[in-house]
Amino acid sequence: MSGPELITLGCRLNFAESEAMRTLAGNRDDLVIVNSCAVTGEAVRKTRQQIRKAKKARPDAEIVVTGCAAQIDPGSFSAMPEVTRVLGNREKMLPESFAAERDLVSDIMAVRETAPHLVTGFADRARAFVEVQNGCDHRCTFCVIPYGRGNSRSVPAGLVVERIKALVDEGFQEVVLTGVDVTSYGPDLPGSPSLGMLVERILKGVPTLRRLRLSSLDSIEIDERLFAIITGEPRFMPHLHLSLQAGDDMILKRMKRRHSREQSVEMVAKLKDARPEIAIGADMIAGFPTETEAMAENTLRLVDDCDIVHGHIFPYSARTGTPAAKMPQMPMPVRRERAQKLREACARRKTAWLEGLVGSRQRVLVERGDGTGHGESFAEVQIAGSPVPGSVVEVRVTGAENGGLIGEAA
Repeated sequence: MSGPELITLGCRLNFAESEAMRTLAGNRDDLVIVNSCAVTGEAVRKTRQQIRKAKKARPDAEIVVTGCAAQIDPGSFSAMPEVTRVLGNREKMLPESFAAERDLVSDIMAVRETAPHLVTGFADRARAFVEVQNGCDHRCTFCVIPYGRGNSRSVPAGLVVERIKALVDEGFQEVVLTGVDVTSYGPDLPGSPSLGMLVERILKGVPTLRRLRLSSLDSIEIDERLFAIITGEPRFMPHLHLSLQAGDDMILKRMKRRHSREQSVEMVAKLKDARPEIAIGADMIAGFPTETEAMAENTLRLVDDCDIVHGHIFPYSARTGTPAAKMPQMPMPVRRERAQKLREACARRKTAWLEGLVGSRQRVLVERGDGTGHGESFAEVQIAGSPVPGSVVEVRVTGAENGGLIGEAA
């Protein structure tokens, strides 16, 4: 093994930062870095499980825990006998932190800049994730992530373009722009550029980049400039993952979201009218406090109303210190049951969508040696034969099975 072992939980931003830490930590073969997630109680539990598992597998290794769960509650991880030290979300981006002999966790709310990532490549992926923004200025009532990530701050566009150029020069065909709240990109930078302006600059500045995606978006913040790119730029992939969370206006209000149900439905209809092949993914929470059966049904109907084919469903998880944790809670069996209904509804939409793609031709980015990759609308495709990982292959789709497509090189 060369360099540290990385164990990553949670979001795409965490995966991007783990790759940066692989470089920042140097040739530390004796190091296991656990990059934690705090989005739900289950994510924190899994983090602890991974720490114990890592120590059992490598008893002589140093276990360094970082990420949002470690930032929010460092003491609980320091107290674990398996843990050597804890690093905060700021400290994990500083190379000197990995040589420290004590816990380093600063006040994340005081951080005003994004850390300079030194990574220029990704070890095992054909797709690269590039951080353009970190932190969040919004305070949704269910969410602890701002307390793990700090206030919103953006990476200057020039640095983003340079990083993407380097990745493309290394052979990467696809880049995903990541952040905690990517549609809030820019107000803290000179001239207050928008996310749409950043994407325009990337596409112009890196003409050899074949495929560009965005991570989770707030649909209410898709302005005219970004809308025009999403619907009219062929190098922007026809796939959006929206942070919808619920489909009932009262629940959205109690979540302190900034959009209504009608606005979500209208935006998706407008996107699909302009570019019909766009596939919609969504984050949705089941069993939020005070959610009645009628409210849950409104969210369930949103799956069909927004044609959600990539569902990311969470049963509500009460997070200490958030306003929602003080609201009347739904019984856990109810939360799980409603989450299961949402998953089943998304699965039905996905099956119908995939079956509609049989007989079509898809340009697939090959990601693994077994010929598996993703099409432009993020349908998973299994390609017959042994296409080269990292290549983009035109595939004739011959069938749909197991939540994905099968096909052969055209």
